[in-house]
Amino acid sequence: MEAQTQLEISDAEWEVMRVTWTLGSVTSSQMAEIMAEKMGWKTATVKTLLGRLIKKGALRAEKNGRAFTYYPTVDEQPSMDEAVETLFGHLCQMRVGQTLTDLVGKLTLSQADIGQLQTVLAEKAKTAPAEVDCDCVPGVTKC
Repeated sequence: MEAQTQLEISDAEWEVMRVTWTLGSVTSSQMAEIMAEKMGWKTATVKTLLGRLIKKGALRAEKNGRAFTYYPTVDEQPSMDEAVETLFGHLCQMRVGQTLTDLVGKLTLSQADIGQLQTVLAEKAKTAPAEVDCDCVPGVTKC
């Protein structure tokens, strides 16, 4: 896959990418069938989204007879990491910890995921400040 670039896509485009990443490649008819079942979308909607994702460089298409097969051109994990980092960059840094705590409490995580989180948090705790300052207004450290 190509070098990762910032992937700015809509929620609907994320749904199409999730299917493409999971399957590795998908025809437009397969995608239309999956999205009709999963999201209730019409074929025209799916084709529009596939076209947008090609223009954004997230997918590439190969023509096979009358059908097109779509392949992701960006990797899933870096794309997800980037989206989360962008979102958290919009939040007050003083509130990120509580937001993460709330999020983890709502998610379904495997034992392995929890173990990885515990390891990362234990390492992070060694150098963490006592408190994180607000970064919403320059010069103001508390919300």
